[in-house]
Amino acid sequence: MKIHNKLFLILFSFTFSIIAGLVVLIQWSIGQGVIDYVNAKEIKALEPLVIKLATQYESSASWDEVIRDNKSFRRLIETELQSSQFSERPGPRSRSMRPPPPERARFEMKGPPKPNNIAHYALLDKNKQPIRGRYLDELTYINTPIIVNNIAVGYIAVSKRDGLVDGYELDFLEQQTNYLWLIAIAAALFTLLLTFLLSRHLVSPVKQIATGMHQLTQGNFTTKLTLDRKDELGQLSEDFNMLAFTLAKDEKVRKRWLANISHELRTPMSILLGELEAMLLGIREPNTQNISSANDEAMHLKRLIDDLHMLNSAELGGMHYTMQPTDLTLLLNTIEQKYQVLFEQHAINIYVFNSATHAIVQADKTRLLQLFDNILMNAVHYAQCTTITITAENISKKEQSFIELSIEDNGVGVESSHLAHLFEYLYRVDGARNRQEGGAGLGLSICKHIVEGHNGEIVAEKADLGGLAIIIRLPTI
Repeated sequence: MKIHNKLFLILFSFTFSIIAGLVVLIQWSIGQGVIDYVNAKEIKALEPLVIKLATQYESSASWDEVIRDNKSFRRLIETELQSSQFSERPGPRSRSMRPPPPERARFEMKGPPKPNNIAHYALLDKNKQPIRGRYLDELTYINTPIIVNNIAVGYIAVSKRDGLVDGYELDFLEQQTNYLWLIAIAAALFTLLLTFLLSRHLVSPVKQIATGMHQLTQGNFTTKLTLDRKDELGQLSEDFNMLAFTLAKDEKVRKRWLANISHELRTPMSILLGELEAMLLGIREPNTQNISSANDEAMHLKRLIDDLHMLNSAELGGMHYTMQPTDLTLLLNTIEQKYQVLFEQHAINIYVFNSATHAIVQADKTRLLQLFDNILMNAVHYAQCTTITITAENISKKEQSFIELSIEDNGVGVESSHLAHLFEYLYRVDGARNRQEGGAGLGLSICKHIVEGHNGEIVAEKADLGGLAIIIRLPTI
């Protein structure tokens, strides 16, 4: 069964049960109220008799003198109730003057009324023991005291009626019952409509979300929900749209990753296989120069695989760091000496400007050297620059002290639209993926993982020298 039908049945059944229960309860309450009213009315009708019996008892001081037998007591009751609706004989106010409808007459002729629907009267002494009348133990009686000189000398006992067999009160009760059930039917129909609309209002967005989820499982990541709601379902639709956007973005990155990695692995492999095949076929001589060229491609392939492995380890938390206090001033001096010969071979001038007064960081020295090596080699091989500057200074950010390293070159630079993507895997600025110009696109991704592993941050900006600037911020200790 669909959730719409389930919700509709649950809501309607629950509401209908409450309505039916309330109608039955109200009907019972009205019925009991009318019966209590009739009982109280009957007691009220007998009040003159109570006063008369009190007066007679006061003069004779004995109930035997007042009432000699049950028949005389019965006549007193009948005489007092003769003009009321409780009289068993036709009277001026009795409903019995009107002939009952045929249906009512046939109903009443089916058998005698139940004993607890007929009033029984009794006279009790001061100890509430029966003297005259009919007093049945299985019935409940209402006792009205007969007071003489502020002392109860007896009681008039009238049995409680548990139901109505005739009278205006019965007509009133039947009329109210009919009204109640008409109201219940109208409420049930209104509940039916309201439940249908409410269930559709609640289930409709769920259906849309379910349909959208099915679209996502089919790979359609462009699916978008347009639920104009301010409740939890509205928030869920916003989360769904964000999920779809993220999946679409990840799918785009995955496809680009597969295309780039297949290209990066295929290019050196194709060159290597081509050179080896040429030497096997005798087209090229297996001399030192040709073997060295093939070895360069094999080493390039090895470096690419090593970088991929390192990136995968970083993603899985497998890139380990041995942290210890490290002086970046000494490290920068080491870097300047280490790359001096290489920079001279490429006609590149390197300048280090250190204005930092405090350059001690908690770091892994080997990883930092790897960080600087990737950035500087990227500049040497791909930036086409003649000048590289390294600037170090102390800064404060959010009540935290950092040392900021800025590595700039005066090379060809990068368009502003590419700066935010330089640290993505295999991101290539050049569309042709020429690794002589753009590199494999893995070095800067590794740099980002190393910096983040030191609780720092790394960004790419336009350099004042005209090329690319890599900004690194590391917290000092």
